[in-house]
Amino acid sequence: MEPFDREGSVDRPRSAGAKQSGRVIVIGPYLRMRRGDADAQANEAVRDFEGRLEEATGLARAIDLTIADALIAPVTQIRPATYLGKGKVEEITGLIAGHDIELVVMDCALSPIQQRNLEKAWNTKVLDRTGLILEIFGRRAKTKEGALQVELAHLNYQRSRLVRSWTHLERQRGGFGFMGGPGETQIEADRRLIGDRITRLENELKKVQATRRLHRAGRQRVPYRVVALVGYTNAGKSTLFNRLTRADVQAADMLFATLDPTLRALSLPHGGKAMLSDTVGFISNLPTQLVAAFRATLEEVLEADIILHVRDISHEDAEAQERDVDAVLRQLGIDPDAGARILEVWNKIDRFDPEERENLRNIAARRPPERPCFLVSAASGEGIDALLTAIEDRLAATRTTLDLSIDASDGAGISWLHRNAEVLNKELRDGRFDMTVRVDETKRDIVVSRFDAVPRVA
Repeated sequence: MEPFDREGSVDRPRSAGAKQSGRVIVIGPYLRMRRGDADAQANEAVRDFEGRLEEATGLARAIDLTIADALIAPVTQIRPATYLGKGKVEEITGLIAGHDIELVVMDCALSPIQQRNLEKAWNTKVLDRTGLILEIFGRRAKTKEGALQVELAHLNYQRSRLVRSWTHLERQRGGFGFMGGPGETQIEADRRLIGDRITRLENELKKVQATRRLHRAGRQRVPYRVVALVGYTNAGKSTLFNRLTRADVQAADMLFATLDPTLRALSLPHGGKAMLSDTVGFISNLPTQLVAAFRATLEEVLEADIILHVRDISHEDAEAQERDVDAVLRQLGIDPDAGARILEVWNKIDRFDPEERENLRNIAARRPPERPCFLVSAASGEGIDALLTAIEDRLAATRTTLDLSIDASDGAGISWLHRNAEVLNKELRDGRFDMTVRVDETKRDIVVSRFDAVPRVA
């Protein structure tokens, strides 16, 4: 997104296809673990430095940045002023001059002071991991709701940078952009404009939340259950979504290829229906501003009957990615160990040879019953039928199957049953419909008392 202009107006975000000029260097300033940090290594989603740097360069390429160089800069202690040590800062200064660099991406979270000092030392713009992810989201949001949520996250992040970023008004950052040049020089005017814009966005997002609540209430009146896809970015969620629903949501081998939430009908093996929700991909160190801003969208996950945790099981950091997703779910108030509600989907098994697949199946078979996993290939369709059956069985486990007989002339009652229950069978005999329906526990007593229904004997 662009900064405020001199008159204080907000420019619209750049298009997703806009190309960046200049060259970029990506730096991985990763903290070395000390001997006493063995417990931290065991509990945290620890990745090797090369894998983390590769992900950072993938993020930079996701917004069409030209990568001139990428390097790991291990640190033993984070410096309050510059994050990196003095010697490393000077070394990178030479690299920047030699490569004609216009932007440095630091794969870490920088404080405003650290960002300012590095920009002064390197005489170029510096973007940290949070800013880079926000920039990607700004490019990818296509719906009004997505744009509102991203802009709110941008502004909340940039407000702290505006206050302390420069002591010199002529170099003051303006607005909520990261990639543009100097903005409005009147710091108080910028702070007021950003504050006013944040208030307007929050009010608009309250309307979005109200609309989503109405949509959910409408779905609850119709017997459609909700199944939500979650997972690390580029785990194959959108490809799986397309495979399950025959939709055409954009799917690409790219970090955050899709951003805006999508709902489609999901046909189950025995004729039942559910709603499948594709959500934004998660990533390690996902900015808290984004989790907060996307709360309205992620409420679909909170309200889902089943959560499918899609994992790229072929990725070398699959286990670390799993822990990252679990951490975000906990931020949303969802226990990833909740068992019955969450199904793990090990995607991309087509990338393994037969022997490796058999090994994965053996591992999956040894999992506890409360934490099952399903091996699938969203690209080829392998394992999809078994996954659909598991979804149907899991949804049915929380519902009661009832038999009843209703007069064929009772149109209102028949219509009510079709709206509030899943009709499994319906046969006309001697002027009456013999029906088998499946209902939620919340509506079981209503059906039993109104239609004299009886539970089906297994």
